[in-house]
Amino acid sequence: MTSAAESPAAAITIANEAALGGVATRLAACLPAHAFVALHGDLGAGKTTFVKAVAAAVGIDPTEVVSPTFGLIHLHDAPAASPPVHIVHADLYRLSGLDDLREIGWDDATAARRHARVWTFVEWPERIAEALPADRLDLDIAITSETGRRLTFTGSGFMHAAIVSAMQHSEAV
Repeated sequence: MTSAAESPAAAITIANEAALGGVATRLAACLPAHAFVALHGDLGAGKTTFVKAVAAAVGIDPTEVVSPTFGLIHLHDAPAASPPVHIVHADLYRLSGLDDLREIGWDDATAARRHARVWTFVEWPERIAEALPADRLDLDIAITSETGRRLTFTGSGFMHAAIVSAMQHSEAV
């Protein structure tokens, strides 16, 4: 296992939300079958907007992807994708601890079940830091201007660390 200091990272700067689609499409193309993406960033940084862009990249109507602030977990399926994709989108800001994960149906939501690909995107992952998988992709979204963002991808574990090299070839937009 690599430490945070040894984990590979790639930073991409985008000028506006329209540029997010290309980054999300590139990420969707290289996510493993079972991916875990921990989304970090201030309120309004664009965590849900990023999940919308990934969903759109696999054929899910992005208007169906809304912040799970009150529902805590939203599930989205892209059956037309080959193989099909099941996206778990969670906002854990309101959790008070790890015990809350069981109560919200976390295990059922993130289980592979019949889906060939299950991608889990978690906003406010620090609320469940002890339960985060060691093999994951951390995405920090930093506000650089009114419309600009810096996306920093850090891979932990073999599967997710490999994603970073693919993202390093994305150009700033």
